[in-house]
Amino acid sequence: MQNGADLWKTTERKSHVIVIGNEKGGSGKSTVAMHIAIGLLRLGYKVGTIDLDSHQATFTNYMKNRWQHLRETKDGAFPCPEHVHIDRADGASTMENRDQERWRVETVVQELAEKNDFIVIDTPGSDRYMSLIGHALADTLVTPMNDSFVDFDLLAKIDPHSHRMLAPSVYTEMVWDLRRQREKRDGRTIRWFVMRNRLSPTEALNKQRMGQIVDELQGPLGYRVAPGFAERVIFRELFLQGLTLLDLREGDRNALSMSNINARQEVRHLIRMLLPQKDVSTLSLLKTY
Repeated sequence: MQNGADLWKTTERKSHVIVIGNEKGGSGKSTVAMHIAIGLLRLGYKVGTIDLDSHQATFTNYMKNRWQHLRETKDGAFPCPEHVHIDRADGASTMENRDQERWRVETVVQELAEKNDFIVIDTPGSDRYMSLIGHALADTLVTPMNDSFVDFDLLAKIDPHSHRMLAPSVYTEMVWDLRRQREKRDGRTIRWFVMRNRLSPTEALNKQRMGQIVDELQGPLGYRVAPGFAERVIFRELFLQGLTLLDLREGDRNALSMSNINARQEVRHLIRMLLPQKDVSTLSLLKTY
């Protein structure tokens, strides 16, 4: 991840930007982004969404599935955000491409910010420049990671014997740098949350150690632990219809299985933590349909 010095110098936005990002694929970023966006919509907020992953475009494909489901069912009970997919530039030089990509993202964010309370951005699972641009925009950064020491390498190097931190990762140092820029620019900071995602239902020793290390490094690395999602088949099934757990209705077949009820509660807990403090009271409005 390259240094993001002076990457974002636009005027203050009224909307709150939530960025879902890390440098690894397969961590469930798009699933998290979709559930956050639909959760905020169901709370009554206006929400815009942006997909910066031009290669996988999972978030955009998720939205396409949702639009198709709405066309087929003609059911107006499923809210949709205002969604934009931004492609990478394909110019003659790296500098030209970066200028073009930055301009594209800035323009879309400024336009969405005029009409929406929240903007949810899904970033590529790599160190592409588009990912750096997305991270630089964040008011709130959510970093999902699979519950393993392989994925924890995203945050820090860990001693294999003592499990003590040896050094922060390149990704963590990038987040620190962007935070310093933000504080220097407008006196505010980027709220950073790390969520252990795709949690195993069994209490294995590895899972317990991961939980302990993630908790212990909150202070040294500067993030807060956010509630993660357990590994559940329902997430993959809902993707095909473009739905989230917050779209399930009481009359749907298997909608109120204990697993689905627990999963919806996980989503609510995550949204509760991400909401600005002044908006937490609106959670009482978060109903399923």
